[in-house]
Amino acid sequence: MRFKLPLHVLAAFALVVPALAFAKPLTVCTEASPDGFDVVQFNSLVTTNASADVIFNSLVAYDETAKKVVPSLATSWDVSANGLVYTFHLRPNVQFQTTPWFKPTRPLDADDVVFTFERMLDANNPWHKVSGAGGFPHAQSMGLTKLVKSVTKVDDHTVRFELNQPNATFLPVLTMGFASIYSAEYANQLLKAGRTANLNAQPVGTGPFMLHSYTRDAVIRYDANPSYWGPKPKVDRLIYEITPDAAVRAQKVRTGECEIALSPEPDDVAAAKTNPKLKVVQTPAFMTAFVALNTQKKPLDNPKVRQALNLAFDRVTYLKAVFDNTATPAVNPWPPTTWGYDTAIQPYPYDVAKAKQLLAQAGFPNGFSTTIWVRPGGSVLNPNPRAGAELLQADFAKIGVKADIKVVEWGELIRDAKAGQHDTLFMGWAGDNGDPDNYLTPLFSCNGVSSGINFSRYCDPKLDRLIAAGLATPDQAQRAKAYDAAQQIIHDEALWIPLGYPIASVITRANVGGYQVSPFGRQNFLNVSVQ
Repeated sequence: MRFKLPLHVLAAFALVVPALAFAKPLTVCTEASPDGFDVVQFNSLVTTNASADVIFNSLVAYDETAKKVVPSLATSWDVSANGLVYTFHLRPNVQFQTTPWFKPTRPLDADDVVFTFERMLDANNPWHKVSGAGGFPHAQSMGLTKLVKSVTKVDDHTVRFELNQPNATFLPVLTMGFASIYSAEYANQLLKAGRTANLNAQPVGTGPFMLHSYTRDAVIRYDANPSYWGPKPKVDRLIYEITPDAAVRAQKVRTGECEIALSPEPDDVAAAKTNPKLKVVQTPAFMTAFVALNTQKKPLDNPKVRQALNLAFDRVTYLKAVFDNTATPAVNPWPPTTWGYDTAIQPYPYDVAKAKQLLAQAGFPNGFSTTIWVRPGGSVLNPNPRAGAELLQADFAKIGVKADIKVVEWGELIRDAKAGQHDTLFMGWAGDNGDPDNYLTPLFSCNGVSSGINFSRYCDPKLDRLIAAGLATPDQAQRAKAYDAAQQIIHDEALWIPLGYPIASVITRANVGGYQVSPFGRQNFLNVSVQ
């Protein structure tokens, strides 16, 4: 069987759930449609927010306040002295969601955990072969196929992971959305019926909300999960109003059509702070906005050309125009608020004369032609994509580089960029747990090239060895030493044009309580209430 992403199904299906007596729903204005709900197939934060953050749970979670890994579907875990064996003890009596398309006959057990990971890691698993054209980008880019030797059921409530080598980030990696636990019983049912595509259209998880209906590019409706193992959500219904235009999202929250507006533009944030009917929730984000330079495309395969493009970029003007100075200038792949950030590395200065000199040395004294890829709608990592692309286009023109702007719908942009079709690409990245490897392995490793998430398409054995060295020890000082050297290579090779480290802002109505903005861009509506 071959899996094909059922976009036509996702666009059309409307699921009927028996009507209940609901209180006021929580309506959230989001910026784009998800790729689907089978989160393991995709790498966009939009998809994670629509699936992993509301429908699913993972073995462990990341407590953003305490900055540590905490229990979720696993109540506890043991790690062997050599760091090679992790044994997880599962929470008892966790129920999978009962939906019109699936009625579970048993609670979550070890079989579900084994299925979840074997599907991604075992090429002989029947579900591995029907994953879709995108494969399993996070599992691939994080190198889990090489890292995990086996996942075995010890008993119904105990699962053992055996690794091929110690890995300092293995536990934090399991907090990521792609590590969401799936129902093996539901998967077997779909496989036998030849309806594997339904896993992406009709999800079943253990999370606080379950899918009610989805109309692509319009709305996603969720109901509170009555069998949720944790505290009951404070709202009975959750609605995602898909609203690509940031100005329209801000207008909807002002008029009360939405209680929460994600990824607002800086001007709307400033206006909301003066509106007594609104609140602004902010935090420094564990995110980086950047322009990826595809090193597999000529002449971007020449480091002098990439350095020249960095020197031609007027970062000060860009941050003022696009972020209204709500982001700090980016230098390294991850923000300086995180350990392991190399403060010795300095940004490329704005130097048009030096940029022209480097282009001439590279054999392009009269410049060259290229394209700038950008999404249509704004996000926290790019509040005004068109304006940013035009500024970059003008900067390139100063050194003779003619760049055509290519505006690409978000889903298509991600798909084609993962296939390496872009030249230069406005992109952003949000880490999941505060560890520098959230950036290094997916975005700069050779595994990341294979999975498509390494948007610079740069594969270098020396850089790979440094990334691996940082994972091989729990000693943070040793890891930081390896990561300093890795950051130097990334800077000297000019794999990105770093843009900025943004402030994550969300606008809510004044009657919304309990919402906290995540530095990682994740969404948690469990404790959110509407008065």
